[in-house]
Amino acid sequence: MSLSRRGLLAASGALGAAGVATSGAGTAAAHGRVRTGFDRLAGDGYRLLAGQKVGIVTNPTGITQDVRHIVDVMHPDPRIELTAVFGPEHGFRGTAQAGGSEGRYDDPATGLPVYDTYTKSGQPLADIFTASGVDTVVFDIQDAGARFYTYIWTLYDCMEAAALAGKRFVVLDRPNPVTGRAALGPVLHPEFATFVGRKPISQAHGMTVTELARLFNGEYLAQPVELETVAMSGWRRRDFFDATGLPWVPPSPNMPTPDTALVYSGTCLFEGTNLSEGRGTTRPFELLGAEGIDGKWAAAANELGLDGVRFREAYFAPTFSKFQGKTVGGVQLHVQDRESFDPVRTAVGLLVTAKQVWNGFAWRPDNWIDKLTGSTTLRTMIDAGASTDEAVAAWQDELAAFRAVRKRYLAYH
Repeated sequence: MSLSRRGLLAASGALGAAGVATSGAGTAAAHGRVRTGFDRLAGDGYRLLAGQKVGIVTNPTGITQDVRHIVDVMHPDPRIELTAVFGPEHGFRGTAQAGGSEGRYDDPATGLPVYDTYTKSGQPLADIFTASGVDTVVFDIQDAGARFYTYIWTLYDCMEAAALAGKRFVVLDRPNPVTGRAALGPVLHPEFATFVGRKPISQAHGMTVTELARLFNGEYLAQPVELETVAMSGWRRRDFFDATGLPWVPPSPNMPTPDTALVYSGTCLFEGTNLSEGRGTTRPFELLGAEGIDGKWAAAANELGLDGVRFREAYFAPTFSKFQGKTVGGVQLHVQDRESFDPVRTAVGLLVTAKQVWNGFAWRPDNWIDKLTGSTTLRTMIDAGASTDEAVAAWQDELAAFRAVRKRYLAYH
């Protein structure tokens, strides 16, 4: 893996723009409340955006403490000239399922033009920014902490396109809901780059969106964008989402709770198999199964002695996606100690044991698992009979290299 230090100093200086500095992080913690990047931007009277025509990349998670959408707050405010909205996967108002978007329309609530960014990148996306007439593109979306959660690649694509279009780019921070303590899992190999992983970061990145933006600008963008970021106050790297005092809005239809995010960076790997990953249930990514699986899987998984988690034999009938309307057997994950729980190791253990106890186990024919893990390594090792520990050991060198780069862009303690 090749990683450069280009742009480090410039990126490091960006976080404190408009007086919103990382040195204030932690000051609100005693009150049990985090102020998001938007809260601090608005509290400063939008001075960072003064005199600019502003477009914002956001979705239903872009809310205030009192659960008003930030677009609805900014639009009537004379201190900011908001002129466009850019919607990601699932759309600005969140009406689309996985793999969908809302298209181009005028928002009924504000009259603002809404442009569709989903699946767009490079010059075509730059052309959209140019056509919108904005001077500055703002990004404010709640992430889930996993490399294959597509909003961070919407961030990357929009940064790249803003650079091409000559636009300023401002990122407003929100918490990583599963903490920012550690980077976990395999690192993407460049030849497996897709929209579920553009660049070589680890499967669970342990970063916030402003930290990722600084990483992208300093390491991966061929043409760095004019980047400014607005930090949170009161957030600490060890904080799970329930410590923030912030309201949770599902960032996508199958991310209903912070509990989902806790397991997602691991169990999303089951999208690359013929098992259900729990879509179509009230516990997506916590329920896993297929026709023909019984209690042997939960028993085998529990025998692994994985830290912080136990597995319950479970039966469920998805209302959509794999096995729609059919009753399937499998497991439900019960995280009992989230401090010691490792979602990626857990998912590997579940893949290993599923293959051992169920003769119907198969990878998706398109080898989607390789896109999710970032290489062929995990799939080929499991097929060869590797244990959980052997599979996890295979990525430790590349993970250590990524952690060293990641450390330079971290902004909170």
